[in-house]
Amino acid sequence: MKEPDFPDNEAQRIKDLHSLDILDTEPEERFDRVTRIAKHLFDVPIAVVSLVDNHRQWFKSCIGLPVRETARNVSFCGHVINDDGPFIINDATKDPRFLDNPLVMGEPFIRFYAGVPLVYHNQSKLGTLCIIDTKPRELTMQQMADLVDLAKVAEQELEATIQATLDPLTQISNRRGFFELSEKSMDYCRMGGFCVALAYFDLNDFKAINDKLGHKAGDEALQKFADLMASSFSDSDVFARIGGDEFVVFMSGLTEKVAEIAVERFRKSVERFNDEENRGYEIKFSVGIVVAKPSSDMSIDSLLEEADKRMYQEKCASK
Repeated sequence: MKEPDFPDNEAQRIKDLHSLDILDTEPEERFDRVTRIAKHLFDVPIAVVSLVDNHRQWFKSCIGLPVRETARNVSFCGHVINDDGPFIINDATKDPRFLDNPLVMGEPFIRFYAGVPLVYHNQSKLGTLCIIDTKPRELTMQQMADLVDLAKVAEQELEATIQATLDPLTQISNRRGFFELSEKSMDYCRMGGFCVALAYFDLNDFKAINDKLGHKAGDEALQKFADLMASSFSDSDVFARIGGDEFVVFMSGLTEKVAEIAVERFRKSVERFNDEENRGYEIKFSVGIVVAKPSSDMSIDSLLEEADKRMYQEKCASK
């Protein structure tokens, strides 16, 4: 058996896959629709939307298999993400790469396999749309084209996953994305007994930038503020734009002192940006920070509410 190679961009590919926050989520109709169509269109017993993780392939949608994942080293899909086009095996028992593969010799007794890579942002092949049969067969050129077209639909759904949780202007998480990510992070901290911190930012006098210099300058200020957040805080922190000029950062596993240091580091980054050149405006903000050890009844909403109050107190005190 030949194990699949790792793509040259494996580190970036895994980073892109994990950024979707889609692994180990519940089945969704928008992906199940694709596998149902594939099963019917190609008259196969098995159709799968598979995502190739570090050491496993995980099935976002699966018809005809009783499992949600298998090991990557025995996967057919692991081979697909190294190719640009359809990957076709007409009879696995006659292919030296697969004839002794446990998925061929045992359940589900794969004979025919056809997979198309699912490409994200035109660079990372995150997984496949694949069809499988327990008997040898071939695809016509038209059928191959149909499978590629159907894979494009699955790709669009993957793109929609991230777009639904991204702020289109700043390209960081929006309110929905923030809640999805921070709630998972808080669940982890709750189980481990770790503290969490939430910082609530509100830009000061932002309306004046729009009124004086126009909305283009205002958009630039928001984009730069988001860029500075992304470069100042940890990769494990969850930062988002949740309103017009309101931003938040959720930090996990740190003390109040460390949270304050992180916010102060960000403040200095903003000050350096303001000092770089005369743009006609400066970015200024007020911030409220709340640190807590999450209890069973604590919610992101309650942390936001308390941090918002503290931010408002700072804003009033600075006037």
